[in-house]
Amino acid sequence: MRIVSGRLRGRNIVTPSGRNTRPTSDQTRESIFNILAHADWAPPMEGAIVTDIFAGSGALGLEAISRGAEFCLFVETEPKARAAIRENIDKMGLFGCTRLHRHDATKLKIAPGNLRGAFTHIFMDPPYNKGLWKPVLTRLKSYDLIAENGVVILEESKDAEIDAKGFEVLADKNWGAARVLFLRPSP
Repeated sequence: MRIVSGRLRGRNIVTPSGRNTRPTSDQTRESIFNILAHADWAPPMEGAIVTDIFAGSGALGLEAISRGAEFCLFVETEPKARAAIRENIDKMGLFGCTRLHRHDATKLKIAPGNLRGAFTHIFMDPPYNKGLWKPVLTRLKSYDLIAENGVVILEESKDAEIDAKGFEVLADKNWGAARVLFLRPSP
């Protein structure tokens, strides 16, 4: 895997060993970021405050930083995945604009020291078909962690039933085995 575009383009991304994570493919990442770059509803990536929840290798957050995001909070509990994220942050020299949060994403409670404001882009790639995204969406909304024009990018199995109550679906795309929804809190 590699960074697809931006100032870190072509840099290799370390992925965790084992079968506990399923990294988002280069092609899917490129498609996600193309939509974000061209959709009139998407906030700009330049200067964005991003979180990568169920981060795995951190590829989505790293891609966002490469494309101009100011800050990324990675949320991951799996030790091998956290080690891969730390290695990626280190080898790309991104300590000043990243934080790694090792708490359970479904019980998300982020201390102010881990934030630089509400998130403009929330990447969520939970294990497929377990519904783990539901409590995370609830927490993000109840703790006011989504910026006014913020967008949630949720990757699930293409066969998953997704009823994101309280959120408007801005786009719904399928790439291979993945279904990616772009969501915004309903008014």
